[in-house]
Amino acid sequence: MARVDELRLMTRVAGLYYDDGVRQPEIARRLRLSQPKVSRLLKQAHEMGIVRISVRPPSGTNPELERAIESSYDLHQVEVVDISRDDDEAAVRELGAAAAFHLENTVRSGDIIGVSSWSATLLAMVDAMHPVNGVRDTQVVQILGGGGDPAAEGHATHLVRRMADLLHGEGTFLPAPSSVGSKASRDVLLEDPFVRRAMSLFDDLDVALVGIGGQEPSGLLTSSGNVFSREELQTVRAAGGIGDIGLRFLRADGEPVRSSLDERVIGIDLEQLQRVPRAIGVAGGPGKTVAIRAALLGGWINCLITDRFTGERLLEASPRIGASDQVAAATTQRKEASTHLTGAVVA
Repeated sequence: MARVDELRLMTRVAGLYYDDGVRQPEIARRLRLSQPKVSRLLKQAHEMGIVRISVRPPSGTNPELERAIESSYDLHQVEVVDISRDDDEAAVRELGAAAAFHLENTVRSGDIIGVSSWSATLLAMVDAMHPVNGVRDTQVVQILGGGGDPAAEGHATHLVRRMADLLHGEGTFLPAPSSVGSKASRDVLLEDPFVRRAMSLFDDLDVALVGIGGQEPSGLLTSSGNVFSREELQTVRAAGGIGDIGLRFLRADGEPVRSSLDERVIGIDLEQLQRVPRAIGVAGGPGKTVAIRAALLGGWINCLITDRFTGERLLEASPRIGASDQVAAATTQRKEASTHLTGAVVA
């Protein structure tokens, strides 16, 4: 163990550097030490516990909750956003802004990015995005058909085109409805060279951004005409369906509801989505919590951007016992983001 005079010197150096903000060259000058000696003393102060640095998350951030959800559902990354009220509509703008910031900071040159149509949150994301400098040769691919009512169809076109412009890349459209009346109709549309080109990229995606639907279709999807009939949806519910990703329906345990409806969807399927290195679900609100949990349990997405209220509900319903207790304990143990000197030495 270091002698007491050496411990005293470590503490003096650490106090000057961390508490007083004195730079290492100035510390060396004041104490008549070499700069390598100062650096070595600071390192030893860390190793011996004389210096302890902790982080105090600022208001509006939820790192403990994020880490607990990541652990509970085995996710690559979770971002939890503070919103003013626990409401499906309130989540849209804030989640869209968070997703925009996330994409702006993680996109890389050459990325092939899939984006789903008919998500109000993803539309909010694109509207919140800024041009991303330093990236090039990206490709933005529409991964769910966007045809239908002309007024609503413009949303899908706007989403892909604007994202491609902001990422200095190329947009690839999927010029077909997201659902059609029969398998035969789908087969005919799959012969279209532009449809084939878009769908051929689904297995090469680096990133996919998807919304998650609850039991009731969103207003945007309903207005587009890209929705199954009430009777068909009732059949899905009778089979245990509680929500969907890109019109691929899920049960509460994450298992897909297999039906003939799958043969009428023109878009990415769940197994393709699951193979994307960064499959990001952007969704929140009480009406979608069960569906989001199903998407996580099924492993269909590996990243999640959601709101704090939804995140807390997901943790309460975690498949891993005790996860909510872990985050509660972590929250109570927050320490100020400052450097602390132990009382390990004699003054």
